[in-house]
Amino acid sequence: MAYLTTIIIYLFFLFAVGLHVTKRVKKKEDFLVAGRTLTAPILVGTLLATWIGSGDIFSVSDLSYNHGFSSLIGSSGGWIGIIIAFFIAGRVRKFGQFTVPDILEARYNHWARILATITTIIAYITIVSYQFRGGGLVLNIISDGKIDAKTGIIIVAVFVISYTLLAGMLSVAYLDMFNGILMVGAILIAVPFLIHHVGGLETIIANVTPRKHAILGNMTFIQAMGYFVPTLLLALGNANMYQRFFSAKNEKEAKKSVIGWVIGVILLGVALQSLAVIGSSYFKGLESEQASRIIIMVAHKGVPVVIGCALMAAIMAIIISTANSFLLVPATNVVRDIYQRFINPDLPDKKMIFFSRLVVIALGFFAYMLISFFPRILDAAYAAYTIYGAGITPALMAVFFWKRATITGGVSSILGGMTITIIWEVINKVQGHLPLGIPAVYPALLCSVALLIFVSLAGSKPSPKKWQPFFK
Repeated sequence: MAYLTTIIIYLFFLFAVGLHVTKRVKKKEDFLVAGRTLTAPILVGTLLATWIGSGDIFSVSDLSYNHGFSSLIGSSGGWIGIIIAFFIAGRVRKFGQFTVPDILEARYNHWARILATITTIIAYITIVSYQFRGGGLVLNIISDGKIDAKTGIIIVAVFVISYTLLAGMLSVAYLDMFNGILMVGAILIAVPFLIHHVGGLETIIANVTPRKHAILGNMTFIQAMGYFVPTLLLALGNANMYQRFFSAKNEKEAKKSVIGWVIGVILLGVALQSLAVIGSSYFKGLESEQASRIIIMVAHKGVPVVIGCALMAAIMAIIISTANSFLLVPATNVVRDIYQRFINPDLPDKKMIFFSRLVVIALGFFAYMLISFFPRILDAAYAAYTIYGAGITPALMAVFFWKRATITGGVSSILGGMTITIIWEVINKVQGHLPLGIPAVYPALLCSVALLIFVSLAGSKPSPKKWQPFFK
């Protein structure tokens, strides 16, 4: 009962602050990019809370049970992507728009904006859907089954949708500062308590799942790269990251935030991995579905109640903060990149905020409906990473690093990466296995990069006015 009470208090606190912040929303910049007022400490908190999601709770547990610390291979893709982001953070803030499609239209054309918006909606709604699932599982476990998983999912979905539409980026960013502190504190404190509870390091070493390879664990190289590459691509193209850079007070604050962000992500990634690996040595003989819940089981039964309550609140913070952010981005895309851009260019700020809230509700509903498509959170996570990473990231990176990229090359790259991923995942769903046993990221990324390079080189060099704004 203590765990459920802690979660209820935490959610009431979030909602109360969200209601208070709503009073500050006066114009579209407030709702979409927090009035462009965020300093580095706030940015670090919201970037960290957004990047660490239920995939890091359930997918890490799933992988750790079978591969131990080798599953850090997937997480390290994100770390590398964030480090690279340091070199473009200032340029993104200087551009001063609202969304990734804003960047892509400026560099390519309106078709790039449309395709990027479609890709983002598909990928991010998938990510929101498994946050809902993850939150529902947490409520199911801590209530000892009194709240069934389906009811738990509905509760989390309603809360996330309601909270997101209150104040948009203002409510998300400032609460994420609190969430980030809660996450770091609770997770780092829990590790030593868990080590003591399971019997010490010698017991852990003796009981973890045996590994065939010191680095790859029980994965093949192809499988390992199937986790590493999508995470890298998502980090490089992460629309949440760009929207927060746009929300920064200035270019300097945007760049400074990346330093704190990458340190926090590595610390939390290793700490969560440690909880999962240690838990896998204690909770033995689990089926795949149960194995994905190891970190939840650790918080529930592996540490003292006080520490467990703090850890459970941190886990819910991870889920809620990620769901909020990944729901806000596609809502912004729909209203700004489709409705305002092509239907009503003179859309007043108040109506933009109103329509954004309506779209949050609609997309939240679609995310809920999508839950049944991917039975495993791990599968949903990497499918979403792939469709976004292969569809958008190559063309987006070319904006900042390749002057020779052409309009046709960029548009073809987005379309090719998105299409191949969707086809691959549908075939996987129908057949029950991946085509040729190959993860979608390989054919999708190959197609996206090849189209970007070869179509660009086959055409005329782009006008300097297309690339100069992003190289200054």
